[in-house]
Amino acid sequence: MTITAGDLLPDATVLVMGEDGPEKVQIADKVKGRKVVIFGLPGAYTGTCSTAHVPSFMRTKDQFTAKGVDEVICLAVNDPFVLQAWGEATGATAAGITMLGDAASEFTKAIGMNFSVDAVGFVERSQRYSLYAEDGVVKVLNTGDGPGECEIAAGETLLDQI
Repeated sequence: MTITAGDLLPDATVLVMGEDGPEKVQIADKVKGRKVVIFGLPGAYTGTCSTAHVPSFMRTKDQFTAKGVDEVICLAVNDPFVLQAWGEATGATAAGITMLGDAASEFTKAIGMNFSVDAVGFVERSQRYSLYAEDGVVKVLNTGDGPGECEIAAGETLLDQI
């Protein structure tokens, strides 16, 4: 079942690259008592994700901070090595966006945003979405962009909603 506004985000273990390699991160720890933005996308280095989705949050990161958002998180069903390299390549890391790898699709499945397209190697990947949560409760959720589109889940759209 897909999460909706008003739902509590489920806990899941995701990964981030630390100084000594991959480190486990609990989603519950990231959201407890905080205001966070999480945006999910099909994959690192893919077309629309690289040219539209991530850049939309890079452009709006400071405005989210000005509205009291504690952290902006990019989450993709990739390993943390890929997310680290992609964050550096796009400038997302330098912009202050946290790049989390949901390598086993644990969080993505738990929120009902997983999909597969075997023909292109997308297995249990994340649909494109953006959400705003306060203390783990989803306040705004945007889904519905079609393939190659990123308007509904873009940073500017979410920013205008909070």
